[in-house]
Amino acid sequence: MEAVVLKILEESIAVKEAFIREHLNAITDCADRLASGIAAGNKILLFGNGGSAADAQHIAAEFVNRFLIERPPLAALALTTDTSVLTSIGNDYDFDDIFSKQIRALGKKGDIAIGISTSGNSPNVINGIRAARELGLYTIGFAGSGGKLAQYTDRLFSVNSSATPRIQESHSMLGHILCDLTDRILFPEGAAS
Repeated sequence: MEAVVLKILEESIAVKEAFIREHLNAITDCADRLASGIAAGNKILLFGNGGSAADAQHIAAEFVNRFLIERPPLAALALTTDTSVLTSIGNDYDFDDIFSKQIRALGKKGDIAIGISTSGNSPNVINGIRAARELGLYTIGFAGSGGKLAQYTDRLFSVNSSATPRIQESHSMLGHILCDLTDRILFPEGAAS
């Protein structure tokens, strides 16, 4: 069993290292975009399904509460948490509309939408990103390798792996890095080196 654990660890490290090296400049550009959006009074809207829904909620909490430094709360909202909204849209319309309707209700030009889909093909995530683009939000996608999400995002972070756990681990790491960099940009006096 120890060999299995070490193999998983090695795979996880290798996928994450390749992901960061591939997207290094895009990550810093994205953090600049998040910081400038928040500084201008805009918000971050995050969404996904299953583990990606949990990632959306986790990242939103890091922005709203705090990440590593004491600072004011930053405007972020996971569109995966209001069960009444989710179930009413799913029941009255279609599950594929659960994020796009919320984007249309809550999003405004200048906001940032982050859609998370390990396959890159989740119809409700794609529809949410498409609605965000139509309204003038800056759109960011977190995905695995491939998928239709790339066609609709301003910035796509794709993980070159077919293993869902490795993709999700990379997405979680990316969320933490973006929180950290955004804090450093907005609050340089509080950031540790």
